[in-house]
Amino acid sequence: MQAVVFILLFLLQVSDPVRARCFCQVTGHLDDCACDVETIDDFNNNQLFPKLQTLLESDYFRFYKVNLHKPCPFWTSSSHCGLRDCAVKPCLPSEVPEGIRSSSHNKVSKKQLDGCEQAEHLGAVDVSLSEKTREALQDWSRHDDEAERFCVVDDEESPDSQHVDLLLNPERFTGYKGPEAWQIWNSIYEENCFKVGPLASPLVKRARRFYVRWRGQCVEKRAFYRLISGLHASINIHLSARYLLDDSWYQKKWGHNASEFRRRFDSELTAGEGPRRLLNLYFLYLIELRALAKALPFFQQPSFQLYTGRAEEDHKHKELLLQILQAARSFPLHFDETSLFAGDEKEAAKLKEDIRLAFLNISRIMDCVGCFKCRLWGKLQTQGLGTALKILFSGRQIEALPKSSRQTPRFQLSRQEVVSLLNAFGRISTSVRELQNFRSLLSENT
Repeated sequence: MQAVVFILLFLLQVSDPVRARCFCQVTGHLDDCACDVETIDDFNNNQLFPKLQTLLESDYFRFYKVNLHKPCPFWTSSSHCGLRDCAVKPCLPSEVPEGIRSSSHNKVSKKQLDGCEQAEHLGAVDVSLSEKTREALQDWSRHDDEAERFCVVDDEESPDSQHVDLLLNPERFTGYKGPEAWQIWNSIYEENCFKVGPLASPLVKRARRFYVRWRGQCVEKRAFYRLISGLHASINIHLSARYLLDDSWYQKKWGHNASEFRRRFDSELTAGEGPRRLLNLYFLYLIELRALAKALPFFQQPSFQLYTGRAEEDHKHKELLLQILQAARSFPLHFDETSLFAGDEKEAAKLKEDIRLAFLNISRIMDCVGCFKCRLWGKLQTQGLGTALKILFSGRQIEALPKSSRQTPRFQLSRQEVVSLLNAFGRISTSVRELQNFRSLLSENT
C-alpha cells in the first residue's frame, strides 16, 4: 500500500510541473501596466470575444483589400511558397458587395451630406482654387496623413490590389517555415528594434539574449519590443490552434496541436522565454483595447457608416460595433499611454518618430513573406497595430472632432484602416481565448 502511495505522489510531482510550466508565470500583474492577466481573461472571454466574432463575420469586415504582389524592398526574393495552403484566393468583383467595391477611403462620410451641404462644401473649393492648387493641397494632405501613420497602407486604387474574403482565407498553419521564415522574424527583431549590442548567433539563445538586453531600456522601447513579441506570440498561437492534423486524399483536418503549442511556449523548451511571450500577448491586447476605447468618438459620428449598400444590415452592424467599443471603454484597468513620451519634449518627439519609422519598416517587411496567406495576415495585423498606435497618439485630434458635418475633421481613418484595426484586435482576442483551450488540453494530456 505504501508503495502505491509513493508511486502516486511521484507521478503527481512529475506531472504537475509539466502541466503548469507553460502557464505558471502567466498570471498576476503585467509590467508597465496596472492590469492583471486574470482580469483580461474574464473580460475578453466572457464579454468581448463573442460579440467581436459576430461583427467580424459581417460583410464590411470580412472583405479586405490588399496588394500581395509588392516586391520585397529589403532583399531579393526570387521564390514564393509552393505549398497549396500558402495560396490566397482573391474575390471576383461580383462576390464583393457593391458598396465596398465602389467606395473609396471616406466616401461614406460624403454620403451623409445632403445635396445643399455637398454643393456648398465642394463648390467653395472648386470656385476658389485652381486645379494645380487643388492637386498641391491633396499632396500636402497625403503627406500629413503619411506623417501620422505607423504602417504602410496599400494603394486601394492600384490594379494589383484585390479584395480578399478573410473568412475563406483563415490564418492557420500552412507549412511555411525554415530559413526564409526565420529571416523575416530576425529582420523584424534585429534590424528594427533599436540596436543596443550584438546578438548571440545560435537561434536557441537569441530570444533570451534579446530580452535581457531590453530589460534596462526606457519604457517606450520596452513597449515597442513587447508589442512585436506579443504579435509574434499571437501568430504562433493561431498556427498551433489551426494546425493541419490530417492531410489525406479524402480530407484535410485542422485543429489544436498541443505538442506544437508546447514546443513554442513551454518554459523548458524555450529557454524560459515561452511565458514571457505570452505575457507580451496580454500587453499587446491592452494596447489595442485602449486604442478601440479612444476611437469611440470617431465611430460615433453620424457621418461614419459601415457602408456596404445594405442599409438594414449596415445599421445593425454599426450598433454592434458601438456596443463593442463602449464595452472596451468600460474596461476598468486600461493601459495609460500618457506614460509614454512624457519626458523632455524634444527627446520625446524624436523617440516617438524613431519608433514610428521602425514600425513603418516592419510593415514593409511583410512584403518579403514568401507564403501569400502568411503575407495577407501579416500585413493585416501590422496595419491594424499601426492604426492602433496612430489612434493612441492622436488623442487631441480625436477630442477636437467637429460637431458639424460642414467641418472636415483632422483625424481620419480609411476603410482599410478600420477593417485592419478590428480584425487585428480580433486575432489578439482569439489568441487570449485559445489560451483557455490549450490550458484544458494540456491539463487533459498530463
